[in-house]
Amino acid sequence: MSKNKTAGYRGHHSYQKRKEAEARSFIRYRCGFTNTIQDVLRQRPGWVEVKEDEEWDFNWCDVGWLRENFDHSYMEEHVRICHFRNYYELTRKNLMVKNLKRYRKTLEREVGHVEAAKCDFFPCTFELPSEYHLFVEEFKRNPKSTWIMKPVARSQGKGIFLFRKLKDIMDWKKDGSRLEEQRDEAQVESYVAQRYIENPYLIGGRKFDLRVYVLVSSYLPLKAWLYRDGFARFSNTRFSLSSIEDQYIHLTNVAVQKTAPDYDPERGCKWPMQQLRRYLTAKHGAHAVETLFRDIDNVFVHSLQSVQKVIINDKHCFELYGYDILLDQDLKPWLIEVNASPSLTPSSQQDYEMKCHLLEDTLHVVDMEGRLTGREKQVGGFDLMWNDGPVSRENSGLETLGSSCFSPNTNLGCFNDRENQLRHLKVLPGQKSA
Repeated sequence: MSKNKTAGYRGHHSYQKRKEAEARSFIRYRCGFTNTIQDVLRQRPGWVEVKEDEEWDFNWCDVGWLRENFDHSYMEEHVRICHFRNYYELTRKNLMVKNLKRYRKTLEREVGHVEAAKCDFFPCTFELPSEYHLFVEEFKRNPKSTWIMKPVARSQGKGIFLFRKLKDIMDWKKDGSRLEEQRDEAQVESYVAQRYIENPYLIGGRKFDLRVYVLVSSYLPLKAWLYRDGFARFSNTRFSLSSIEDQYIHLTNVAVQKTAPDYDPERGCKWPMQQLRRYLTAKHGAHAVETLFRDIDNVFVHSLQSVQKVIINDKHCFELYGYDILLDQDLKPWLIEVNASPSLTPSSQQDYEMKCHLLEDTLHVVDMEGRLTGREKQVGGFDLMWNDGPVSRENSGLETLGSSCFSPNTNLGCFNDRENQLRHLKVLPGQKSA
C-alpha cells in the first residue's frame, strides 16, 4: 500500500487470488470512522486494525484522506480502498447534473430521442453563480414555481432553502459577485438552483424520499450491485407549499428531522424499503409498482453510465453510493442526489442492523479473502445489476434487454435472503461460516 510496499498477489484468476488470501494470515485494515463500519471491521474474522503509519491492505477512508494521500500512494495489486480518485463527478450536485446533461445530449445525438428521454429523471437545475442568467430566463418563464437552493458540496441539509421570488436570492447573488471580484482572497461557494418537486408522493400527508445503496466495483467495465434493503425517510410535519421556510416539511434528512421538537428517536422517521414496497403494491397494484422499481433501476444505470468515461477507473477502488430518490404523485422517480459517504450512523437498532448487514455484504463483494468465483449474481443482500451490460435474473443468458422474457436481476425492496445465500460462500481455514 501507499508509501509502504505490501505483499500482494500478481495473478488475476480466482484460484490465484484464493491462494494469496490463504497465504496471508490476516488482513490489515485502516478505518477513518468510529461508527458502524468500525464495528463491522473489528468483528470480521481474520481482520486486524493497524495504526495510521503502518502498512494496510484495506482502507475505509474519508474523502479528505483520499484527496491528501491518493496521488502519493503506491498500492500493491491486492489492496482495496473505498473511493475512486474523482468520486465527486457523480456526488457533487453541480457535476452530477453537468454529466447527466452531457450524457443525455450524447444519447440523443447517437441513439435518438426515445433513449435520451430515459434520462429525464432529474429536475431542471442550474449552477450558480456561473449560470445565473440562464436560471433567470427559466425562472421568468414560470414565475410562480418554487425553487430550491443547495450548496454543491455540503450535506445533511446544510445551507438549503426554498424560494419563489428572485429578490429572495439577491443578497446571495450580491455576495457571490463580490467574492468573485476578490477570488484571490475568498473562493465563491457554488450552489445549484433546482426546480422543486411540488407534487411529491405523500404517505399520511408527509413527504419522504428513498435512500438506496449501489456498490460499484469497477467502471471499466461497469460492474454495479444493488442492495435489497434501504429505507424511506419521512419528514416530521405534514406537507404544505404554504410554508416554504419550514425545513421540517421539505427536507427529509435525518440530520434535520431529529432536531424537530416532537422527533421520536426510537421510532425515527424511517420505513424499511420492504414496508414501502408492500404499501405501494397494496395501493396501486403489483404492475404499477414493478414499473416504478424498473424506472428506479433505470436511474441507477444511466447515472453511472453518465460518468463511466469520466471516473478514473482503478482496480484498487470501489464505491458504496447512497442514492436519494424522490417519488412524485404519478409514481415517477426523481434523482435528488448521490452520496459518496452515505451516513453509517444508525438512528435506531433496526437501522444499525440493516447498516451492519449492508457493510458486511459490501466486504463480501470486495472479497479480500478470495472466496468468490467471479460468476456470482448475488452476494449477501447485493444483486449484480450491471456487468458490462444488463444482468438477467435467469440463468440461460439468452435474454436481451427489452425483450419480453428479460427479467432484470434487481430486487430492491424484496425479501433479503442474505443469510441463506452467504452459506454458499467458500469458507477459508480459520474462518467461521458467513
